Amino acid sequence: MALAPYACSDSLSRGRVYAEPSPQYRDAFMRDRDRIVHCGAFRRLEYKTQVFINHEGDMYRTRLTHSLEVAQIGRTVCRILALNEDLIEAITLAHDLGHTPFGHAGQDALNACMQDYGGFEHNLQSLRVVDTLEERYADFPGLNLTFETREGILKHCNLEKAAALGELGERFLTGRQASLEGQVANLVDAIAYNNHDVDDGLRAGLLTPTQLSEVELFADAWEEVRHRYPDLAERRAIHEVTRRIINRQVVDLVEQTRRNLIAAMPSSPDEVRALNQPLVAFSAEMQAQHHSLKQFLRTNLYRHYRVHRMTSKAKRVLHELFDLFFEDPQLMPNQYQERCRDQEARNGRAGKARVVADYIAGMTDRYAFSEYHKLFTPPAMP
Repeated sequence: MALAPYACSDSLSRGRVYAEPSPQYRDAFMRDRDRIVHCGAFRRLEYKTQVFINHEGDMYRTRLTHSLEVAQIGRTVCRILALNEDLIEAITLAHDLGHTPFGHAGQDALNACMQDYGGFEHNLQSLRVVDTLEERYADFPGLNLTFETREGILKHCNLEKAAALGELGERFLTGRQASLEGQVANLVDAIAYNNHDVDDGLRAGLLTPTQLSEVELFADAWEEVRHRYPDLAERRAIHEVTRRIINRQVVDLVEQTRRNLIAAMPSSPDEVRALNQPLVAFSAEMQAQHHSLKQFLRTNLYRHYRVHRMTSKAKRVLHELFDLFFEDPQLMPNQYQERCRDQEARNGRAGKARVVADYIAGMTDRYAFSEYHKLFTPPAMP
């Protein structure tokens, strides 16, 4: 399929930090995607929390299944808009590589631990994973991804940290935009997590269709399904509702973005980047409905006492692991001990703290619990 002139293309890529020969039979963004899929951080997403801690049940989403769902929606949107499907796939599969165990609770806990040492943000950590932490190739650190993939991964960044990122952080300092593929990745991520959190919340019994009927987006789809299929079992009805909600949001996103593209008439990716507003967007009506659903989930699911119990426990685990490893780095595996010594010599306590954060952020839920058990639980008496 021919790409639109404002789509990112392999031939016009800004390239990689470390120059490499072009791949055979693949373009640069396909190579990025393949490197992401084969890296260790991607595999560990299978055992990292989305909302429900991994051992809570086999049917709930994990960071891996979330990433796959985001990639599927992203490819659909990009195909319709004649954008680069390989690039969107690379961005979406990599966007959560830096997420901690235990979801956003883990991020909050690690950020609190790192407050005196530069903080912690999973979006920047995803970039750190692909730029530095993955150790697979002889000629360079990280995965050496293209500028365009790394640009899409970095959805947001404060000005201080952006200033240290050179060309990659420039748009945050000047008010410029990401590529259209990066913009698509940002919104399809939100579409995916809102809707699969609805599905998982209903499956867990933490939400009910009656509660969700307060939300216009859900209520309209629920009424439509119940009218068309009055005898359908609730579990199947819920699936019918969530697929309709996703479809409505995707259709709205595509149609509003088309209107924005016609109005702006960009002729290249750099013209897209130069604009002061993103072009990929919902209509005003859908944006309001999307926001309403997001607010409902924050109040009724993410703050539900059963979820709060899980996240409270998770935060204590990460706080105690961080404090212990920071005071005694020799409790970490050898490669992290070496990095601690090196980074502490270069950057003092902040360097040591960053290595501890890297180690903890890379853990899966069950590995974090395992480490906690080994380090804090007294052995059973014979």
